Amino acid sequence: MEENIYLKKLEQREIRPTAMRLLILKAMMQFKRAFSLLDLEMYLDTVDKSTLSRTISLFLKHHLIHSIDDGSGSLKYSVCGNECNCEIDDLHVHFYCTHCQKTYCLRGIHIPAVALPQHFSAESINYVIKGVCEECSH
Repeated sequence: MEENIYLKKLEQREIRPTAMRLLILKAMMQFKRAFSLLDLEMYLDTVDKSTLSRTISLFLKHHLIHSIDDGSGSLKYSVCGNECNCEIDDLHVHFYCTHCQKTYCLRGIHIPAVALPQHFSAESINYVIKGVCEECSH
């Protein structure tokens, strides 16, 4: 039954399901925060780095996950919601904890609209708030 959730997410993004893609997607969905390639490597220690990298690239291309540049020097990733198409209107704020170095998606907070000069058009926006997360505040 649980596997149907992962199959449906892959099908929705027109990604052919394979055992490895299902395994990687399931691992990605276990994270309650954004994750890095290194996080995935440690979580899936039997899967080689090149397979993880290729799968991340495929998932990004099909908008199953989105990438976050939180300024830490290591891209983070998060699984998109079913209604997300990774368009400007779908983007949300991210929070980077300077204490534990974890990055969180703040899906309920949309990126504020910015009036660009005439003839400028935005293709992506990266909005990261840096501070101390709830867990580190205690």
